[in-house]
Amino acid sequence: MVLEKFIKKNMKKDKIAIIGLGYVGLPLARLFATKYSVVGFDINTERISELMSGVDSTLEVDNETLQSVLIGEDSNSNGLSCTNQLAKIKDCNYYIITVPTPVDKNNRPILTPLVKASETVGAVLKKGDIVIYESTVYPGATEEDCVPVLEKVSGLKFNKDFYAGYSPERINPGDKEHTVEKILKVTSGSTPEIGLKVDNLYKSVITAGTHLAPTIKVAEASKVIENSQRDINIAFVNELAKIFNLLDINTHDVLEAAGTKWNFLPFKPGLVGGHCIGVDPYYLAQKAQEHGYHPEIILAGRRLNDGMGDYVASEIVKCMIKNNIPVNESNVLILGITFKENCPDVRNTKVVDLVYALKDYGANITIHDPWADEQEIIHEYGLMSLKSLPNEKFDAVVLTVAHSKFKDLDILSLKKEKAIVYDLKNLLPKNIVTKKL
Repeated sequence: MVLEKFIKKNMKKDKIAIIGLGYVGLPLARLFATKYSVVGFDINTERISELMSGVDSTLEVDNETLQSVLIGEDSNSNGLSCTNQLAKIKDCNYYIITVPTPVDKNNRPILTPLVKASETVGAVLKKGDIVIYESTVYPGATEEDCVPVLEKVSGLKFNKDFYAGYSPERINPGDKEHTVEKILKVTSGSTPEIGLKVDNLYKSVITAGTHLAPTIKVAEASKVIENSQRDINIAFVNELAKIFNLLDINTHDVLEAAGTKWNFLPFKPGLVGGHCIGVDPYYLAQKAQEHGYHPEIILAGRRLNDGMGDYVASEIVKCMIKNNIPVNESNVLILGITFKENCPDVRNTKVVDLVYALKDYGANITIHDPWADEQEIIHEYGLMSLKSLPNEKFDAVVLTVAHSKFKDLDILSLKKEKAIVYDLKNLLPKNIVTKKL
């Protein structure tokens, strides 16, 4: 109790640096800025200029809310300033790292952004500072991969001169109801005392409360199994969809009926992408394999979900053939390319797998997504995406993302007389849909 009172008494003196101002870092920085002096650091100069002008292109923080917490770069008052200059974060005593942790083309974890961020923090680390990681990693990565970088660059000794914590991010891009302060936060520290200090820091802004894990490894493991569990459950219903398609049974009707049982889990089939569910299981699998265990269920779920783009493409082609529509040189409209509805996030979107597969069949693809950034789609995937609908009719209309704007689309005006409508998200009226996943 004495330590807790001391921490609370000195809370206002803390200054926080958030390293990485993307989908995770910016909402967190905005929240902390309501009670602390916060410096957001990012190597992307365009991102810094955008944020300091009060605009967030990820749409995770609305412009009015962002502008309400912005302060000048040299101010020490409560609020948020953003920079790409290392000198601007050297007087902070908390460093929270929120950079992405993707996988490569072989699904092996890429820790490069995490290592680079650790080098950045190590260059300004001082005695008594605490470095907290929020990026998704496998159990042990914070203390085994990141801390040695901090020690090497700073010349300081871990758990003597500086300390570490881990608090896994639980951001749900595009979700305006479950915002960061409304999601219970798991926290941890490299010593019991630091764990309490980290927990109190987050507790001061997270209205949903916190859960202090006993160790950093426990907190890391909790993050990867959250999304691995969802991945496996979605893989199960994806497999059910394949089975029920063979039996000519509507999968969504089956799930609706089964969902009347009080403990039935309401998962739906679909393309599983994004920066969490489609990635996190590989981090856990990598660590398991390093210790001589081959995780069969986790990787089986990943294989099934990763193959859904090709499967859906083959189903679309079958529908077109049954309707006497030549597939080669056909014109197909794809509605949505972001990895989920009502947000511009295109990281690891599996819609591109479907697009590439249809292209292999010889189809001409037009992509329409009112949320996606056109230049980002070109840069990341070499594909064109249009914010506005073209004035033409198509041989097939495929709804891939449940953007709310698509509910009001006049689908019939987009299709030729014999064209098919394939609905992956069970969003469109049944009377106009040829087939659902």
